[in-house]
Amino acid sequence: MNRPLVCVVDDDDAVRLSIGLLVETLGFPVRCYRGAVDFLNDGEALERAHCLVLDVRMPGLSGVGLQDRLGRIGQRLPIIFVSAHGDVPMVARVMREGAFDFLQKPFNEQVLLDRINEAVQVAAQRRQEGARWTEIQGRLDGLTARERDVMDGMVAGRLNKQIAEGLGISIKTVEQHRARVMEKLQVESLAELVRLVIEARYHAD
Repeated sequence: MNRPLVCVVDDDDAVRLSIGLLVETLGFPVRCYRGAVDFLNDGEALERAHCLVLDVRMPGLSGVGLQDRLGRIGQRLPIIFVSAHGDVPMVARVMREGAFDFLQKPFNEQVLLDRINEAVQVAAQRRQEGARWTEIQGRLDGLTARERDVMDGMVAGRLNKQIAEGLGISIKTVEQHRARVMEKLQVESLAELVRLVIEARYHAD
């Protein structure tokens, strides 16, 4: 399994090198980029990165622009902005859009290292949760249309007789479908089923 990757995007060569060397002291692999487009063109980095240390003002696509671009493609990568020009509206905007933190240059090196460590942990947890919900969605997708109809009735709290009447099938058939729903979704109680379905719908939204 690949170790968490930290990416640094800053057009200032000295700052970029300094941050890169700092990150290496944490034991994480690091990739550095002079511009936002260079980072976007590195598909492997987009896939592996657990934290992005990002300058705000750069030629071409700015750090804020990169954050917007990542948001549009659904990339929830924790971003730590670093800038010597952070005004209050800018800081408020990037934090509102989901930035992990905003540090003013010159920043305290230990503070940056601590925040990178925290961001990597958050990213790892998000990836773990994402994998879990992908697996659960796979179980849901494995239900037949009729099994899903019966599941919806179960989640709504309907009795077997009510589900049968609503679908125009026998109670015995409902019971068979119920058993297959429980088996396919790997749940042992109605309460567990309801909780799983509600949470899955929330994550889908």
